[in-house]
Amino acid sequence: MGNTNSPTLRKRTGGEKGKRRDKRKFEFVDLVKPIEVGKKELIRIRVRGGSFKSRPLYIDEGNMYDPKAKSHKKVKIIRVLENQANRSYSRMNIITKGSILETSEGKAKVVNRPGQTGQVSLVKID
Repeated sequence: MGNTNSPTLRKRTGGEKGKRRDKRKFEFVDLVKPIEVGKKELIRIRVRGGSFKSRPLYIDEGNMYDPKAKSHKKVKIIRVLENQANRSYSRMNIITKGSILETSEGKAKVVNRPGQTGQVSLVKID
């Protein structure tokens, strides 16, 4: 049985309630694998409404915006320097929003949610 966000089968006092209905497909929780630095690999996830979105498992390049030059550039991601979501993520090279990355063009900060969009958007901070 999968993890769900379905209504609880317990009363406030801790006693059991009777089962009213079965679990619904939209209540199942998707256990997300964090995005790591590595050769690009995407999977397609079916979302509500029948649409699909790309979820990266590994990613090795991103779109970097340089505010001084006011230009965008595709850059190679080398490693994660710092991640405020979790200290261990920087050691494991896991990318989340707000991560500081070392790229081929210098340091950059992740400004999007790569697990939702399938790509990494960066802003140069050097």
